[in-house]
Amino acid sequence: MNRTTLVTVALLLGLTLGMCTAVEAADKDIVIADFEGKTYPEGWKVEGEAFGKAPAKGRLGGQMPVTGFEGKGLINTFLGGDKPKGKLTSTEFTIERDYIKFLIGGGAHKGKTCMNLLIDGKVVLSATGGNNAPGGTEFLNWENWDVKKFKGKKASLQIVDDASGGWGHVNVDQIVQSNTQAKKKKAPAPARRGRGAPPVPANTREIKITGKYIIFPVANKGARRGRMKIMVGDQLVHHLNCDFPADKDGVSWWSYLDMGEYKGKTATVTANATPEICEMFESSEKIRNLMPLYDEALRPQFHISQKRGWNNDPNGMFYHEGKYYFFWQCNPGGRGWANMYWGYATSTDMVHWTEHDRALRSYGGNVKNRHPKMADGRCFSGSGNVDKNNSGGWQKGDAKTLVLAFTDNIGRGESIAYSTDTGKTWKYYENNPIIKHSGRDPKLMWYEPGKHWVIAVFDQDKEHGKNIALYTSTDLKNWTRQSNIPGYYECAEIFELPIDGDKSKTKWVIYAADARYALGTFDGKKFVPEHEGKHRVHYGAYYASQCFSNSPDGRVVQVGWARINIPDMPFNQTFTVPTTLTLHTTKKGVRMFATPIKELEKLRKPNPKGADNKELADGESITVDAKGKQLYDIVVTVKKGTAKKAVLKYGAGVTTYDFGAQKVDEMPVEAKDGTVTFRVLVDRPIVEVIAAGGAGFKTSGRRDPGKDLGEISLTADGGSMTVVSFKAYEMKSTWKKK
Repeated sequence: MNRTTLVTVALLLGLTLGMCTAVEAADKDIVIADFEGKTYPEGWKVEGEAFGKAPAKGRLGGQMPVTGFEGKGLINTFLGGDKPKGKLTSTEFTIERDYIKFLIGGGAHKGKTCMNLLIDGKVVLSATGGNNAPGGTEFLNWENWDVKKFKGKKASLQIVDDASGGWGHVNVDQIVQSNTQAKKKKAPAPARRGRGAPPVPANTREIKITGKYIIFPVANKGARRGRMKIMVGDQLVHHLNCDFPADKDGVSWWSYLDMGEYKGKTATVTANATPEICEMFESSEKIRNLMPLYDEALRPQFHISQKRGWNNDPNGMFYHEGKYYFFWQCNPGGRGWANMYWGYATSTDMVHWTEHDRALRSYGGNVKNRHPKMADGRCFSGSGNVDKNNSGGWQKGDAKTLVLAFTDNIGRGESIAYSTDTGKTWKYYENNPIIKHSGRDPKLMWYEPGKHWVIAVFDQDKEHGKNIALYTSTDLKNWTRQSNIPGYYECAEIFELPIDGDKSKTKWVIYAADARYALGTFDGKKFVPEHEGKHRVHYGAYYASQCFSNSPDGRVVQVGWARINIPDMPFNQTFTVPTTLTLHTTKKGVRMFATPIKELEKLRKPNPKGADNKELADGESITVDAKGKQLYDIVVTVKKGTAKKAVLKYGAGVTTYDFGAQKVDEMPVEAKDGTVTFRVLVDRPIVEVIAAGGAGFKTSGRRDPGKDLGEISLTADGGSMTVVSFKAYEMKSTWKKK
């Protein structure tokens, strides 16, 4: 081969290799952002509070397990819960591939919890999270945008959190330009606490039952989530996930499981915990408290509160023979979302509560010989009522049957359990589910005019989208779907209220977890709204509320889940104070109001401090000494002068009335003759603000949880104002005798 030929071959080989390299480069994925850095990518613009200053490293406080993201970092706007809003905008880039693929999860609020593709400042593509994904709703899955027609154009990304209600957050990760689409993933099992920790093999030991409980250690940090199964003979008694410590030094608190009915017998306990931890399990007549029970540093003192573990939705609320019955979603095995047992308490006044053995247990599976309280899967949210007419046929003697309706694992349908001994024991109905569909969270009510039962329940189908479905029954066992109400999500609620206290003029209210409601008519089978859209009375960390059925005085009293992280305690989350719901005629039409129940005022200590009929100049304040104290009910009435705002401070907390905007914080109110009243309830971890006699009701975590308030002050800002009344009532604890 001569020199010319060699040069030609070399040139051809080089050209070919160059072409191959160019083709490979044109096919290679371009990572826009993977959020693995200590800060957001350079040039990305952060607005609002929801995104914080840097990417998250997994789940945030009070959040269910977040799965499906890649690496260690991701966008997660559950910073401080669902309330904060914000926006994250990328730097501009050129579209060079056929697709933009990314992982997204969190809220499914179109246009509000989403990622947008912007070209020339306009949204051309948008995607939301999928908060009904299997495996726990916080799962990130792949989304693919076909951007072929935009190739060569400049674009930017905008991640938006503009929602403050339920699932008002968005999760995003691994944004990539690619010539191939990503395949959707199947949601994995819930993530193990302490990701990366090796699984612990199951260890078994036998325990003689000498007391009411089996108690076991739990870790808040460094936990290894493992299964615990308790058998007595061949009967399955408990089956749940627990956050076990890695060793004895990792114990944060002790939890318990009810075993009193098996005293004298031997239980076989199998757990994915180390032998050292398993040896710590024991039978005990009492719960072991490492902190004073009901007086822990962040224990709510005048809010309903469970002894141990996580709580979320209030469930099964009804009144019967002098007692208010209250149930809730709970996790006995840790302070995070898991398991979904049903906690259970009763009260004679809705202020002082007595907690009982848990009413429902999860994970019975296909085991035939299991405890009567056990469901097949998790016992998701639901409701309760009294079968006064024995329509189910379960009554024994004179005691009326108590009925709980709940979702036995999402996707399976609705189930019931009942008690024939006024709540001492509960039995899972053998022919569950009573309604087979893919929805959840049944609200059970008796419709007296039609002499039949009604279940209002979240559903989802192609025809109605996300909706509340209404079912009827005469025997609690056989149900017929009657109608659907589009546009609603989980935790349905339906009730009737008089207008302005006139029982001859009433409206029905349909309500869901996000605290939005509509007014209309209901004939026992179909609800017809009388207006477009929805109204709102609740704000902040208020979610998944429910009302007591059968109240003896006709009141409709509601309790919500206060979505507030309570760190380093043997419990987590809490509930709002019970509120009385009423309808009132306003300038905007009939609206619902929410006010704390009158019974709560029994906790006020005498001789409130403050002032009446006092003029304040700009910057002038009225102060109350609150050193060493943190439980208060503060009631303020102010009249407009030249001031722009009335500012109430309590420790690090601040509540503001804006005279110009006529808002208490973010809640719009109608001032009368320039005068407005607002009220602030301050407990150890939680604050609730009631605007204008209940026109707005806001729930939030305290900025300084568990700290003494030091001082309470009311200040005129930007001019003068009249303090018609300012009273700071110190509050007593529901848990203490004095």
